[in-house]
Amino acid sequence: MNTTRSGRPALTRPDGTPLRVLVVDDDPDLAEVLTGALRYEGWEVRAAGDGASALAAARELLPDAVVLDVMLPDTDGFAVLRSLHRVKPDVCVLFLTARDAVEDRIAGITAGGDDYVTKPFSLEEVVARVRGLLRRAGMARQLDEGPRLIVGNLVMDEESHEVTRGGELIELSPTEFELLRFLMRNPRRVLSKAQILDRVWSYDFGGRAHVVELYISYLRKKVDAGREPMIHTVRGAGYVLKPVIK
Repeated sequence: MNTTRSGRPALTRPDGTPLRVLVVDDDPDLAEVLTGALRYEGWEVRAAGDGASALAAARELLPDAVVLDVMLPDTDGFAVLRSLHRVKPDVCVLFLTARDAVEDRIAGITAGGDDYVTKPFSLEEVVARVRGLLRRAGMARQLDEGPRLIVGNLVMDEESHEVTRGGELIELSPTEFELLRFLMRNPRRVLSKAQILDRVWSYDFGGRAHVVELYISYLRKKVDAGREPMIHTVRGAGYVLKPVIK
């Protein structure tokens, strides 16, 4: 089993590269401690001390998750989150705050935050919350899972070519399998028809959009039939695979 130095099963992005996390807190000592704990997981981590530098770092890093303090010297975390979602709409956000009021928790979730931790907190709790967010969002996989891709309750074994959703086996043609594999390797990312053609069919884009549309419809009938949809069309942009989180 692949583990981190902390002994926990190692998590990576679905493509096997390190997860990217941004820590935003104006307390440099706390930011340093949090950054160290998250790097201990084998992740790529950066820190920022205010809203402006956080957005600059986010544009460069394109983080999978952000640990975000509500109170910042130049703005508040809710405003930063709104801007972060314009940079990377699918980013997972864990709010940190010294306040314990119910209205603050509601404000954080309403603003689009995924979870909330009140100071003082343990580093173990923060790391565990971030790991949980990334797994539930389909943005991480466990290294000891072997050649498997997991997005929500959709699981693909790349060696056996077996695909299940909620434990139910899904029979796919070779082309359907390759298309789904590309979607699962890029969860929550909008993929254009040109990108899909290039990766799955190795075609130059030009009059073959109907091929992608046809195979997306095939996949939907098998992956989404009778279930809450995971495959979504983004009009004018392409397609995206999103986990169903309940």
